[in-house]
Amino acid sequence: MRKSLIIFYALIIYALAELIWWGVLLIEVQPERQAMILGEGAVFLFLFLTGAYHLHKTLNKERMLKEQQKNFLLSVTHELKSPLASIKLYIQTILKRNLDKEQIHSFLNNSLKDIERLDDLVENMLLATRIDNHSYSFPKEKFNLTEVIRNVASRLQIHTCSSQIINLNIEPDIFITGDRFALTLVVSNLIENAVKYSPPCEEIKVELKRMPLEVSLTVADKGIGIKDEEKIRIFEKFYRVGSEDTRKTKGTGLGLYIVKQVLDRHLAFIKVKNNRPAGSIFEVTFNTDGH
Repeated sequence: MRKSLIIFYALIIYALAELIWWGVLLIEVQPERQAMILGEGAVFLFLFLTGAYHLHKTLNKERMLKEQQKNFLLSVTHELKSPLASIKLYIQTILKRNLDKEQIHSFLNNSLKDIERLDDLVENMLLATRIDNHSYSFPKEKFNLTEVIRNVASRLQIHTCSSQIINLNIEPDIFITGDRFALTLVVSNLIENAVKYSPPCEEIKVELKRMPLEVSLTVADKGIGIKDEEKIRIFEKFYRVGSEDTRKTKGTGLGLYIVKQVLDRHLAFIKVKNNRPAGSIFEVTFNTDGH
């Protein structure tokens, strides 16, 4: 890609030099037509530079996309290897050591949690692909959102430190109509993001409440926060907060993209606000007035 950009810029410079040279020659040959030559040259130069600018933007966009895809592949590799290594270690320990029933149960339970983490990763990638291909229909059903949030929070709690609390403040039996599978991924991605970007042992607050015509879901963390200039980009595919060179958190850049795509198809809204004194708040609003 870098070689292509160098060739592109070289051609632009060459074309401009040729244009100016031929303009000078034409004016020397036909000085009485200088005004017309300059006018036509200016129009041609404007069109040429406009085209070059848009081509430059396209090449830059392509370069950034390739870089994001490369980082995505590296991230997916890491995301797959980490739980697989953990599962392998648990099973090897069970096979090689004489453990009591309680230890075996604990190791198998942790292995199951890692398998569920792998399942989430695969489901995220499959859903993102189907959304891009317009091949997913988002089947609707009435389901208990409170129950979904409790299950997701319980599953993700084990990946936090032992003293960290995913603090639930959710009203009982709140039902909404939508795609249970896709909206479960939305809840999982929002809470997992909060866990991922929070310092060890910090509290994460998850609230669900019923309002007259809406249902509100809020996930608040005390993590690194999101800069204002990045808030408009965090829902882009493959985009991740911070620099690729300095980022320490793992991820694929698909989570919030899926969140936004799924919520858009449910006519739901999401807002990102700063938490005080640190962190971020994601607010999701579901319309329940029958639309």
